[in-house]
Amino acid sequence: MIIFDFITQEEIEDLPDDDPHVAFTTFVRIAQRRLGERTAEIDTNREEGWVQLEEARHGFMNVIIAAAKKYEIEPFASLSVPRLEDFDTKVHRQFKADLDHYLTQLVLDNSSRAKRDSVLVSAELKTTIRTYLHHLRVAIDKAEDLSEARRNVLLGKLAEFEAELDKKRLSLLAVTVLTITLLSAPGGLGATADMAGKLLTNILRVVGDAKLTEDEARRLPSSAAPMAITGPRKDDPQLDNKTVRRPDLDDEIPF
Repeated sequence: MIIFDFITQEEIEDLPDDDPHVAFTTFVRIAQRRLGERTAEIDTNREEGWVQLEEARHGFMNVIIAAAKKYEIEPFASLSVPRLEDFDTKVHRQFKADLDHYLTQLVLDNSSRAKRDSVLVSAELKTTIRTYLHHLRVAIDKAEDLSEARRNVLLGKLAEFEAELDKKRLSLLAVTVLTITLLSAPGGLGATADMAGKLLTNILRVVGDAKLTEDEARRLPSSAAPMAITGPRKDDPQLDNKTVRRPDLDDEIPF
């Protein structure tokens, strides 16, 4: 089996660009499902079926290690793909067990981090933000200095952001992107710029207030330390218990 037997081109394009750990866990989840679907069709009562089964499992290991190299996910990025003649059920079972061990840590950490970087969308918060978005849409429609193409782009950004409100949690990054996009629009928003700025400030304020209230209730630190991802064993020469930590984003911000 090759990569497109495990994941489609459309699914690849939908993988997140901004978080390698989330992209990798999503890739593995899809690939595991496709492997299960493929192997369920194989008749292992025939010798040819066993050959097909091992080829499918070997293909799975091959693409997972390749994806780990792309997203720099250790220790899998440093593993070597065994030759077909050296691959068997025992190798597959051990690889899958180790993968599940790491994946569990990544998935749980992704969930915790997603909560730290988002806010619960209550009915009241949703209504308030949608009111501000309505007035922003009116401001953009009235802006005389915007080209029709730029106006459509900005209205599209508002629509995308409003769709985010239908989710259980609102990403703080989505709020930041909306603010930057509208405030940096080439040509500005003309006479409505002041109004748009105030509306965006109001959105930032209500989201910030909701986030502070949520964090206080859950007693979460404002900046939690990255989770250490550790191996299942301490004495494995391949999975050598490397401690993998998420990069500290503060190190990449030049201010």
